[in-house]
Amino acid sequence: MSVYLDHAATAPMLPAAITAYAEAMAVVGNPASIHSQGQNAKRMLEEARERVAASVHSDPIEIVFTGSGTESVNLAIKGLYWARAPRTRILVPGGEHHATVDTVEWLAQQEGARVQWIPLDALGRIDLAALEAAIRQDPTDVALVTLLAANNEVGTLQPIEQVAALAAAHGIPVHVDAISAYGHAPIDFAALHAVGVSALSVSAHKIGGPVGIGALVLSRTATVVPLIHGGGQQRQVRSGTQDVAAAVSFAVAATAMTADLSVENRRLAVLRDNVIAGVRAAVPSAVLNGDPDPAGRLPGNAHFTFPGCEGDSLLFLLDVAGVSVSTGSACQAGIPEPSHVLRAMGRTEAEARSALRITLGRTSSQADVDALVRALPAAWSQAIGAGLADSAPRAYT
Repeated sequence: MSVYLDHAATAPMLPAAITAYAEAMAVVGNPASIHSQGQNAKRMLEEARERVAASVHSDPIEIVFTGSGTESVNLAIKGLYWARAPRTRILVPGGEHHATVDTVEWLAQQEGARVQWIPLDALGRIDLAALEAAIRQDPTDVALVTLLAANNEVGTLQPIEQVAALAAAHGIPVHVDAISAYGHAPIDFAALHAVGVSALSVSAHKIGGPVGIGALVLSRTATVVPLIHGGGQQRQVRSGTQDVAAAVSFAVAATAMTADLSVENRRLAVLRDNVIAGVRAAVPSAVLNGDPDPAGRLPGNAHFTFPGCEGDSLLFLLDVAGVSVSTGSACQAGIPEPSHVLRAMGRTEAEARSALRITLGRTSSQADVDALVRALPAAWSQAIGAGLADSAPRAYT
């Protein structure tokens, strides 16, 4: 039996989204063409844009389709930074996804940006007092603030409204990486924009849509310099022929996700709490990371450290037992390094190496939780056994 508990990496594609994708791929026509086939493709594309917009409570014109969530993050951060020249400071919490970390570090190396890392507390939440102090150092030189809506590893929800209010008081734009929160927490871009958020990133494959399409929700009033130049599609922000089939499939997944979000989140929260209780019973020394208050973390996230063993060794042994979990972001999978998120939360390097992320989604069931809990004691015992933590294969290198 195979048990999939890595929904934060990618969610199984919904059957309806697969069907919609296949049907739309059979439709010929460039949506920029003015003949009837082109206009039919455009109609499909714009209807898809409307449905994705509805899933985040934005206007359709504010949806800019991209090739991935990572591209959305890059477009938001680089585009806002360049548009805000000559301002040079970017304020970023520790423990962000590598899409953000690598982007701001590239801007520092290539464009002269000055990245100011804002500390996290022990639960993985941004220190608002530190952020306010960083802004007040010189608000006229802050190009933007960027942060996760929810940490992609430990699941802690961030105080987006408070962050936006601090930045908005000085006219500083805020970008929110909502990729890990999308489909697991309600997103209301109109409300967020009202308190100061200018841009928000999401991705289709996190909610049962296809890999290869994301979206940047970009306020009508925001100004960004594009990454890609060409035909001027999508408000001159992201040129290139748009992928109609992927957009249609994305829209189907987005509609399904929003139709029962609150009900599904309650179901996942019960399963998550059962995971937490089961792991603690199976391995009493396991330490839950992130906010212990269920209201303060994503409903499908349970993140633990297992003292005395390497997380990637434990992952491998669980995989052999038929249970798929992760040690952190899939973008870093296969690289045996300590979690930078846990390090930003004040954990030791040894603790940061002993982590497992267990994430639930629409296909998850109590049977999956039970399978994990059954497999965990033996896997953990082997992982802390003599020499195994040093000799086990490094997860999928």
